[in-house]
Amino acid sequence: MKQLSLVGALLVVALTQAGCATEVKSLPFSASAGESRGEVPVYFGDQNHPPVKTRLGEVSYSVRIARKVSDPNEACHLALREAVHKLREAAITRHANAVIDVSTRFHSTETNSSSDFTCGVSPSAAAIAVRGQMVVLDAG
Repeated sequence: MKQLSLVGALLVVALTQAGCATEVKSLPFSASAGESRGEVPVYFGDQNHPPVKTRLGEVSYSVRIARKVSDPNEACHLALREAVHKLREAAITRHANAVIDVSTRFHSTETNSSSDFTCGVSPSAAAIAVRGQMVVLDAG
């Protein structure tokens, strides 16, 4: 009888944990992912950009946001937007006018792409890490 109770308890734990798994997603950027609209431009992967005048160093951030939307893809896009905002703030602080070679990552899955990004999403949160080079681009 004790074995049956133990098996039942383990089954309950396994079933409740199965719904909590984080899914690693590769998603296309939205049309506005790197748009600057008067802000510091962000160039993902090997996107073309003006020549680099000065390199000011690498910057990286991890962002985890609570899921307030039911669509996991939308949650990932919101996390990406927050991460890009942090890259821009760091660039402004360091007097950079762009962030280039930006890659995205969730744990060991990294993407260095100009078309897709990597995000982790669970029933409760979305998470992403970003890394890029702060630079001064040639304005000419």
